[in-house]
Amino acid sequence: MTEPPGARELFPILVTADLPAALRFYGDLLGGVETYRYPASGEVEFVALQVGASSLGLGVPDGPEELTNNRVRLWAYVPDCDAAHDRLRDAGVTVLAAPVDQPWGERMAVVLDPDGNRVMLADRR
Repeated sequence: MTEPPGARELFPILVTADLPAALRFYGDLLGGVETYRYPASGEVEFVALQVGASSLGLGVPDGPEELTNNRVRLWAYVPDCDAAHDRLRDAGVTVLAAPVDQPWGERMAVVLDPDGNRVMLADRR
């Protein structure tokens, strides 16, 4: 499976407690067009929208602290997820998840930026 259309090197993801309401706001009211949904069936955790020339992800929180601390995730496509993870870890960056292969075909790690925002490092396998 490929990444959401329009996702390039940086892809902002807004964390929301009410995904249906966020979809109405960014979709119906701002004219965003849904380009990707995960999972494709069942309870949705993530939706990508094309809003004009921009892409925006809407996702459910990974845990309750994500709604109170930070509301934005950044998906960063890198040439080599393992190398980027190791470089950041060795520099003292907080690692939330080591690199692991994902069911949608990417390899991903999760780190915190200096402000505590989650940054997903991913490469396309």
